[in-house]
Amino acid sequence: MNLTWVEDGSEHTSRWQAENGAPPPRMVHIVDDSTTADVAYKLATIGEALLWRGDYNNARQLLSAMTRRVPPAKQSPEASSAERFHLHRQYQARRARVLGMLLVELDSGFQLDLGRAPDVRAAASQALGPDAAPCVLSLRELLGMVGAHEWRRTGVFVPALDGSIHPHYGVFSPVRGEYIQLVADAPLPAAERAFDIGTGSGVLAAVLARRGVTSVVATDKDPRSVACARENIDALGYTDRVEVVQTDIFPSGRAGLIVCNPPWIPTKPTSGIEHAVYDPGSRMLKSFLSRLNGHLTPDGEAWLVLSDLAELLGLATRTDLLEAIDTAGLIVVDRADTTPTHSRVSDTKDVLHEARARETTSLWRLRRR
Repeated sequence: MNLTWVEDGSEHTSRWQAENGAPPPRMVHIVDDSTTADVAYKLATIGEALLWRGDYNNARQLLSAMTRRVPPAKQSPEASSAERFHLHRQYQARRARVLGMLLVELDSGFQLDLGRAPDVRAAASQALGPDAAPCVLSLRELLGMVGAHEWRRTGVFVPALDGSIHPHYGVFSPVRGEYIQLVADAPLPAAERAFDIGTGSGVLAAVLARRGVTSVVATDKDPRSVACARENIDALGYTDRVEVVQTDIFPSGRAGLIVCNPPWIPTKPTSGIEHAVYDPGSRMLKSFLSRLNGHLTPDGEAWLVLSDLAELLGLATRTDLLEAIDTAGLIVVDRADTTPTHSRVSDTKDVLHEARARETTSLWRLRRR
């Protein structure tokens, strides 16, 4: 899709870039340092975009000022946890729509031609691909690319690997290390072959290889995740043990150990990276469980790594999970629990703080009945 606007009396067109698949805005205003936050916010709320032609640092300040003008969701003390969650998601979506109206333009070399602008060429190239055409995108999305570039450059140290994972743009970063440690500590069954379903950055596949599994097949349907996992596996020195395959859920064949850390919130994602957290109707979880028997060896074991946050928010029940396990012809042989240590647990200003403070992440060990 392309975005068209009028500037200096002439019509201009460029490729429209939106990670969340949003259509290009129909009205575009050319704005600069003279544009006030009140004017910018008013135009953005009615769906009219602002293509920035001023100083880069002033654009960032304008974005911050617009953020402060988005009214928070009105939360009732009597609202249930599920109602508070849905109101919060509505607020996040509304804020994303408004802030996504402040646009910048990248030329053919991913150059950002603004005063005091940083060099974003490497970040944009990694996110969009080196051969991507010039484009217009939201400043907010560009800042996400720059942040992801830094994560990829510095990496996330994972104690269970005694090394770092370098997440790519659009791939979930393994900053919640508690689930990784569960996989590192669980008693390893006698299995020479393992599957890591929905591998993402490849971190769990690498942990399995480090623990001595001689053959690991890591799967993901997202091309960015596949590329990210392959790069991390190669950097960690496990290419002789780990094969990364692009497919939906399972590869062909069977394995004596199958590990899956599915999205844990059964509602709609609003961007690519949110697919690692949000899964409408728990599609991946249900598909994993229902098809597991067809890929698990008779004496094999499956490790389901899952947060109970959805249960605490009233979006799912423990009974539903246990029934899905039973219906799939599986039994629970053990469960290991841990509590998250990320910053949101102690953030009392977080609308979902009450649920996050009680969250438990579990590794369910499953076998065929």
